[in-house]
Amino acid sequence: MIKLLIVDDEPLVQIGIKSMLNWQELGIEVCGTAVNGQAALDMIREYAPELVITDIKMPIMNGLDLAKACRDEFGPIPLFIFLTSYEEFQLVRRALSYQAVDYLVKLELDAESLETSVKRALSRLKELQESEAYRQSDGRPLLQSYNDKFFMRLLHNLFDSREQFMIQAKDLKLDFSDQCYIACHGEIHSSAQLDSARQMNLYSSSLQVVQEIFGKYAPCYVISLDKIHFAAVFHFPSMEKADMTAVQDAAANACSMVHNYFNVWLTLGTGSAVDDPLKISVSYQESRQAFNLATREEQVVPFSRVTEESMKNSFNITLFKGALTRAFEEFDTDVLYSTLSEITGLFSANPQRQLQALDAACNILYLALSLLPGGEETLQEIFAAYPDGYRSIYRLKTVPEVIKWLNTLRDGLCDVLKNRRKTYKDHVITNVQKYIGSHVEERLSLNDVSAVFGLSPNYLSALFKKTCNIGFTEYVTQKKIGRAKALLLEQDLKIYEVADRLGFESAFYFSKVFKKVEGVSPRDFIQSHIQAP
Repeated sequence: MIKLLIVDDEPLVQIGIKSMLNWQELGIEVCGTAVNGQAALDMIREYAPELVITDIKMPIMNGLDLAKACRDEFGPIPLFIFLTSYEEFQLVRRALSYQAVDYLVKLELDAESLETSVKRALSRLKELQESEAYRQSDGRPLLQSYNDKFFMRLLHNLFDSREQFMIQAKDLKLDFSDQCYIACHGEIHSSAQLDSARQMNLYSSSLQVVQEIFGKYAPCYVISLDKIHFAAVFHFPSMEKADMTAVQDAAANACSMVHNYFNVWLTLGTGSAVDDPLKISVSYQESRQAFNLATREEQVVPFSRVTEESMKNSFNITLFKGALTRAFEEFDTDVLYSTLSEITGLFSANPQRQLQALDAACNILYLALSLLPGGEETLQEIFAAYPDGYRSIYRLKTVPEVIKWLNTLRDGLCDVLKNRRKTYKDHVITNVQKYIGSHVEERLSLNDVSAVFGLSPNYLSALFKKTCNIGFTEYVTQKKIGRAKALLLEQDLKIYEVADRLGFESAFYFSKVFKKVEGVSPRDFIQSHIQAP
């Protein structure tokens, strides 16, 4: 059960919220109530609730200070829903800066609005918890946000096949059944000089507002690229129902709201509609071209405004698709060095192509941030000598400056990957093993599992054999038979039922494999345990 803490200095409000919904049906347990932020903080430390509904204004410690204290001490969980009065609207800005799920006006609070808000919180909680599933004990994501990695491949057309795309989408529970997609590329601008932590907080809060506003106009995926850039993919049931006006209105509204809340401004480019999810990369490249024309005076630019001359400034990273995928996924420093050297060589020969060189460097930056384990920390380490870290890329004005930046990236990545190659590979195998364990009752072919992790089957097979001293298929078989033994003894299932549940093609084949691994047939195995004292 998800635990909820209710915080308000008015007992009647506490009682009203507790009785307004059937919390058990939502899978939620109200673990307690508190009358101020300090008492609530003590209870959060004791009960570790995932959700907190709190008033903003309270004695001793208010709701905003409570949220800040929790962010500093616990990270993104618990999630907060704030209760406000009409006159407290200015405080909502601060609430959003702490990544509040929602804010509700007390005088308008009813069961429907509360349930909608709570379900939104549960959805965000699930996203956070699923992203944590790929984290190691040191607190860093092995695959640097599996979801972001998937979208980075989608935006840059880096999938090896439609089958690989479909397998990964299914595993992430992402729906691409619609027949129309429109991509956007955006940047969040701030004139304030902020440290890294405050910059990240401002970006995250702004992006949250963008995501919520976009979602009010059309279904949409929003993808973080780095600390100031993001992408979005709107989707519609069919090309006939594509609503470019809705996309433009969503972008314009997001620009206005983010400026009002956080005093930052956006620039966005939007691509044209495409009829296949594997063509999203086309729309995204168009949106990047349109984005280059956006200004503070004209913040949202559609691809229809792009001229042929402007299109020459875009860099098509798909040309290096195979090499970059291999370099980042297999930690191949030789391929990485030669590929980035080839790219910088192209720009050395074309010193007038500053915008194209900058576009190439940004694309490679986004890939490194998303595809490498600990991408953010790795890039910060490589560019530690630069005043703005890796984000210094956005201040470069000439091709030689961009080439120097790319060479620093190339050399730094090669050093890091060489030093950490074994650790990275061990982490890959550990997570493949975890995946097999949690999906043991499904069909687990080498092709399918390698597709889930974005690896080539041959590479995963060789890496698995070298690391585990056992073949991939043998390992899967052992795990399935281990699960079969438990099912046969603990759940009293028939042999054919176990075979079907574990994805074997027939009971006969299951029995054959079982005997090969255990030395006895499933039936004899059951009998031996029945007869055992």
